[in-house]
Amino acid sequence: MNQVGIGTRVINFLTDTAIISLIAFILNKVWVFYVVYWNYSYINPLWIFAAVLFIYYFIFESIWARTPGKWLSYTKVVDKKGLKPNFGKIFLRSIVRLTVIDCFFIPFLNQTLHDFVSKTEVVEV
Repeated sequence: MNQVGIGTRVINFLTDTAIISLIAFILNKVWVFYVVYWNYSYINPLWIFAAVLFIYYFIFESIWARTPGKWLSYTKVVDKKGLKPNFGKIFLRSIVRLTVIDCFFIPFLNQTLHDFVSKTEVVEV
């Protein structure tokens, strides 16, 4: 299995971030409706975005080892043995994605921080 390059990872990231942003935007608008008309507590939209980001990646990668962005680019997540990662690795991978500094580790580790910590990689299908 061939490990994918930075360009493919960027396509994955942009596709998935667009979908996550749309979902978070809609959920935020629905929540604001409840805040205004039902006096619910206000939640910062960044918290909603972070929750959607974690849930999106955790569900897609734990069930199919792929997200819509990875389907688009014909890639998937595997562990170091080439097998589908277990729930623990996907959970860790999804948690580390929430850090802002995740992508800045590419020059130092030659991979993203979430791949390094969870001992996974993205490969071609």
